[in-house]
Amino acid sequence: MGECREVWVFIEHQDGRIADVSLELLTKARELADRLQGAVAALLLGHGVAELAEIAIHHGADVVFVADHPELTPYRTLPYARVAIELVREYKPYILLLGATPVGRDLAPRIASACWAGLTADCTALQIGDVQRSGETYTELLYQIRPAFGGNVIATIVNPEMHPQMATVREGVMQLGAPDPTRSGEVLTVEPQFEEGDLALQVVDRSLRLPTCDLKGASVIVAGGAGVGSKENFGLIYDLAEVLGGEVAASRAAVDAGFVSHEHQVGQTGTTVRPRLYVACGISGAVQHRAGMDQSSKIIAINSDPNAPIFQIAHYKIVGDLNEVIPAMIDALRGSPE
Repeated sequence: MGECREVWVFIEHQDGRIADVSLELLTKARELADRLQGAVAALLLGHGVAELAEIAIHHGADVVFVADHPELTPYRTLPYARVAIELVREYKPYILLLGATPVGRDLAPRIASACWAGLTADCTALQIGDVQRSGETYTELLYQIRPAFGGNVIATIVNPEMHPQMATVREGVMQLGAPDPTRSGEVLTVEPQFEEGDLALQVVDRSLRLPTCDLKGASVIVAGGAGVGSKENFGLIYDLAEVLGGEVAASRAAVDAGFVSHEHQVGQTGTTVRPRLYVACGISGAVQHRAGMDQSSKIIAINSDPNAPIFQIAHYKIVGDLNEVIPAMIDALRGSPE
């Protein structure tokens, strides 16, 4: 791949489909590589995955490293780490991006430790910029941006000397670009070489639990917070979501209180969402929650506290008791003409 600065993306996949977070990262990697006048490479490991290489190319990859081997399915830490570490050591990418998923959070530290690379977890933004330190200027570094100190500040982290510059990135925070079927790229076949210890762990059985909601793909979301008051009262959130044809979400406070399961959580430690309409009911609007919201969405906020932070970003503000406001909204919506 030459001497250009390469941006690599680890590709996650399941049942013959590339994970959305990997496609989002390919879009972002293309943007970063263009800024660096470099190339994008995709790291595709598994068994029977060769056909996914073309999809990665259509989403921005110039090169796809394909390691196709029976021992690479299902995912196991040591075989995947062996292949990834050897490739990183051989090709020395400038940047390596992984999704902040269970797999990415497991694999990224292994690679970073073995390759003596810096790693920033759960980034919400990535940029290219310069840094001055001790009288020396470092150009075109990766700005790894993420909330810190409980979400009270936004930290920008750089790795001036240790490469690759590595980051895991939260799902949904990067825009997913449209594929370009006219793009062409190179597919490089990798022959994995495992050591005996890499295969010590064997998968005896797997059980997958499918999600019951699709927050990432929802165009309308009705979210409840601690102000809803109880699990039983959360039925109001479900009722409004049903009338609006949307999905039910929640703040971390509501999830911690047991009002609803974690898969409904929006925020820094939950899902990042991009609906057309977001209705926040009894949510204070702490920065941790706002980190998971696309603030270009139309936001309706219902809160009894006129000084709630959520009103700072809401397009429509309703100060009142949600136990009165939501039933009135439902009645108005059900009574409106088709």
